[in-house]
Amino acid sequence: MFGTQPKIITDKENIEEILERGRDEIVDKGHLEERLKSGKQLRIKLGIDPTSPNIHIGRAVVLWKLRAFQDMGHIAVLIIGDFTGLVGDTSDKSSERPMLTEEQVKSNMQNYLEQAFKILDSEKTEIHYNSEWLKKLGFMEVAKMAELFGLHEFESREVISRRMKDGKRVSLREILYPLMQGYDSVAVKADVELGGSDQWFNLLAGRSIQTLYKQEPQDILTMHLLEGTDKRKMSSSWGNVINITDEPNDMFGKVMSIYDGEDGLVIRRYLERATRIPMDEVKELENNLKNGVNPRDIKKRLAEEIVALYYGKEVAKKASNEWENVFSKKELPENIQKFAGEGQSILDFIADNNLAESRSEAKRLLEQKAVKVNLETVIDWGQALSKGDIVQVGPRKFAKVK
Repeated sequence: MFGTQPKIITDKENIEEILERGRDEIVDKGHLEERLKSGKQLRIKLGIDPTSPNIHIGRAVVLWKLRAFQDMGHIAVLIIGDFTGLVGDTSDKSSERPMLTEEQVKSNMQNYLEQAFKILDSEKTEIHYNSEWLKKLGFMEVAKMAELFGLHEFESREVISRRMKDGKRVSLREILYPLMQGYDSVAVKADVELGGSDQWFNLLAGRSIQTLYKQEPQDILTMHLLEGTDKRKMSSSWGNVINITDEPNDMFGKVMSIYDGEDGLVIRRYLERATRIPMDEVKELENNLKNGVNPRDIKKRLAEEIVALYYGKEVAKKASNEWENVFSKKELPENIQKFAGEGQSILDFIADNNLAESRSEAKRLLEQKAVKVNLETVIDWGQALSKGDIVQVGPRKFAKVK
């Protein structure tokens, strides 16, 4: 598909890096290791459901792993789940995920490839939309696949088991989702499938379904998940995300706001999973944390590395300097957006200019004393603004009234 087959990298160091960095589980490690050593070009599958319009750096962990395989000469097969996105995977959800409409999925995936290609080499990526084959499946095909699994296997999954014990609804639609993801592996003839640790059951289903269709079962490599800005797993539905499309200054500030964790544990996880810093240097930074180096200094390096991945080193350095000026030296940002708002209430100004996600969010920020005008905290929703006022919302958003 992409012309002359590239040279496949088979050296021990690269194979060890790709199998160990950030990974949770592998099946079958010995088999996959031998295939990587053999020099055969493998088809590495990753599926992403467009359940939200943005790809965050937690999802980017597996995309960077796919890029690593791509850099070793293997074929990156990216599946956009325009069909599975409608159905909804609840592998990591404590309650049933509502079905999306086709319009919602189309809207969400509008810029997905543009975002994915911030990470993947677009010239060497095979793209599929799983509606290509899933829309064509009939009941007989679904029944054959369903025969492979028992209800007790689905129920044994931790999240599902907890929901059932709590008396929460589990729909039959959720039981069908692993069959769909598994059939994706058949459709693209995957040699290896990547996913988050919460995808374990779905990836195993792919192995069984490939065997049904007389294909060699794929090897599996799952990646550890990444914490969001509020200590929980990073999730678009919780809003605790750092999106790869965030503005550089905002991205830098969000990374600086992550919880350090005991002995800098969360920082260490980010260094390994969200950057491409060589692992020997990551270990050195981890030792610095354990030996009492100020976590803020390590986080600054971390934030620069993450911003540089998506915007380049020069932009990352500017974001670092901006953060230092605003948060350490208590100076105002160099470039502050200006919005018309003279005489307007602070609440209306914040809501109308998207300084908060919604009007209710603006109220919440005011109540939490997270809004300042000219460096003075404001809690009165109706306070009128004057020309030249500097409005600060949270730690990172600034606006000037014109």
